[in-house]
Amino acid sequence: MQLKRVSIREGWPIAAGLLALSVIPVAAGVVRLVSLATGETVTLANARFFAHPLPVQLHIVGASLFCVLGALQFWPGFRRRFPHWHRMAGRMLAPADIVAGLSGLWMNQFYPYGPNDGLLLYFFRLFFGAAMVLTMVLGIAAILRRDVAQHRAWMMRAYAIGLGAGTQAVTQLPWILAVGLPGELPRALLMGAAWVLNLAVAEWFIRRQAGAVFGAPVAA
Repeated sequence: MQLKRVSIREGWPIAAGLLALSVIPVAAGVVRLVSLATGETVTLANARFFAHPLPVQLHIVGASLFCVLGALQFWPGFRRRFPHWHRMAGRMLAPADIVAGLSGLWMNQFYPYGPNDGLLLYFFRLFFGAAMVLTMVLGIAAILRRDVAQHRAWMMRAYAIGLGAGTQAVTQLPWILAVGLPGELPRALLMGAAWVLNLAVAEWFIRRQAGAVFGAPVAA
């Protein structure tokens, strides 16, 4: 029996959408790295980065790799056509996620608050930063047990948290256009809403895939 050839175009809009969400945080990260390398004028907003540049550099590189390479992991046609790429990229994504998460937690703990940051956002970053690292560790543990379903679920959750910066740009944009830069409380709530929204979408996909596997009705 001849096997059906997998089309690389299958599911490409998923990867395209994830890459689109990654554009703003990755571009902002590149600008930050360039400013640190070229010695941009130090201000109250960026002084903490110049005082301790290594954590933010590690965070930007780790998060950018995680967001961009991770998008390809969720492209079914690409993943099935190039299974060796999936495994190779996964070995880069795991340390990138952990570096981004741990450096983010360090910055949250030791950097002084930025403009319009506050205690609520501090706790949001603490919770979701720790969750980003934990979900990756659980994803690695699952694949070492050969539990592919749990591996996919935990990796999807880890990626949802890691992509939070992209969704935060979307959740804050209407407020910025209507009112201006959000203050301390609106900023924290809008950023928290982005993480929650990403995780909600991830859980929907996880349950949808589980339903397809076990024969439960799946919404179109």
